[in-house]
Amino acid sequence: MGKSLEADDNKIRIDAWMWAARFYKTRSMAKNAIQSGKVIYNGQKCKAGKFIDVGAVVRFKAGFDEKEVIVKALSNKRGSATIAQTLYEETPESIAQRERNQEARKLSAFHSPRPDHKPDKKQRRELSRIKTGDS
Repeated sequence: MGKSLEADDNKIRIDAWMWAARFYKTRSMAKNAIQSGKVIYNGQKCKAGKFIDVGAVVRFKAGFDEKEVIVKALSNKRGSATIAQTLYEETPESIAQRERNQEARKLSAFHSPRPDHKPDKKQRRELSRIKTGDS
């Protein structure tokens, strides 16, 4: 009979690989991200059933950032985080962009429009007068 996909290491679906590399908690979450166009394989949108190759470039959204990784090894078995990190290598451009985005987020936290504390009773009355236009 024919070989199963799990037995053939050269035929790994991208959704299974992204799950095994621990980019998504479940395979269905990986599939949904791929189907919604958030995952780019070698510069093109792809389907969840796309078979991936070693050396391919995969770009995807991860939280606030976008990561770009190079496929180093194939696996459809989810192992520990240390094993998962051997499946890919993040590009230097991606790392630099994530660090720039992180710094920008830190700087924007300092310019928060929120006050340090809630206004007390006197300040609330003053705000109320300003809003209603009373003198």
